[in-house]
Amino acid sequence: MSKVIIKECQDYNISSVIEKLNSGMSLIGGWESFVKPGMNVLLKVNLIGPKSSETAAVTHCEFVRAITKILKKMNCIVWIGDSSGGAIAGIAPTAQSFEVSGLNKVAKEEGAEIKNFDREGVKECNITADYGDKLYLAKPVFDADLVINLPKFKTHTAGIYTGAFKNVFGFIPGLKKAEYHKLLPDPKNFGSMLADIHENSKIALHIMDGITAMQGEGPTAGDVYNGHKILISTDPLALDTVAARMIGLDIKDIPILNAARERNLGQWKLENIQICGDYNCPPELKGFKLPKRFNSKKKQNYGALIKVIDFLKTRPKIKLSLCKQCNMCVESCPVQAINKETKGIDYSKCIECMCCHELCRYKAVELKKDNMVAGLMTKFYRGKYK
Repeated sequence: MSKVIIKECQDYNISSVIEKLNSGMSLIGGWESFVKPGMNVLLKVNLIGPKSSETAAVTHCEFVRAITKILKKMNCIVWIGDSSGGAIAGIAPTAQSFEVSGLNKVAKEEGAEIKNFDREGVKECNITADYGDKLYLAKPVFDADLVINLPKFKTHTAGIYTGAFKNVFGFIPGLKKAEYHKLLPDPKNFGSMLADIHENSKIALHIMDGITAMQGEGPTAGDVYNGHKILISTDPLALDTVAARMIGLDIKDIPILNAARERNLGQWKLENIQICGDYNCPPELKGFKLPKRFNSKKKQNYGALIKVIDFLKTRPKIKLSLCKQCNMCVESCPVQAINKETKGIDYSKCIECMCCHELCRYKAVELKKDNMVAGLMTKFYRGKYK
């Protein structure tokens, strides 16, 4: 049976976060069960793009600071690493993301080392799914003595929810991530690639930052939700199962996690997951909003909506009044479907990966329904099932 620890934490006050982390870890054997003095410990954050910690789009810098302090006190060498999505001027904006998020400042003040995965080299890994010949992951993942995954609790316009299992996508450096979006537009196939990453990387511990979460049009354009939660587990699928239930979803409703269930990479049946800490069952995050393209968070209605997703689906459109001409969307599109000058989208090329929406820093990429009837049906579903 897998175990998921849920701790209530009201804010990012360092002493409070440290106390909650330590008390939570004590329920799975304590930090000493995972950490030894002198270890190189990699903290794999969620650093999707140049977003401040206050947006809830990235793992909060003060959350990372708290864990860094704990590890430094245990005489560990701490690495903070990730590779951001998208591209600016032909390169991934990871360096800028570390600065904007506040993680550079945390690393400097706490004596940690930043690991920009775009610059650290790669290691070739084994793959199971049929999506290419080779998989290359950032070397620090393998050079570290211990890898701790620090996902952010967020929604995702293309996959409803993103958490511990999805956070490993950042192990793929630079612009290669866009290529995988192109090769694997179907969430189930994309999930198979993520499963390969998990099988190769062998992460020991997953600690989710849900003190603030992102609701609505995540993973970057949503709104801040004060979740006041920290989730801890050695099992990423169990953690995501519990987190999904907290926002009214069943793990089977999230296609990106199908491969993980099929390969038995963790526990996904709630009755086989022991929940402890400040709760003994998943607490409901009341009023939490899912992405608009998913019109009901009730399982029985969600399944019906998926059957008509082609009819009800939304498409990205760029609102020129908000566009700053940074061209992040243009350079990040894996199929080059966006015109650099007009910002028009060629929907005959678009694979609806939502990278443009996900990575726009200015919320200029909106999700719109082209079908008027679909819009009316959406209003009907919202009214009937709210």
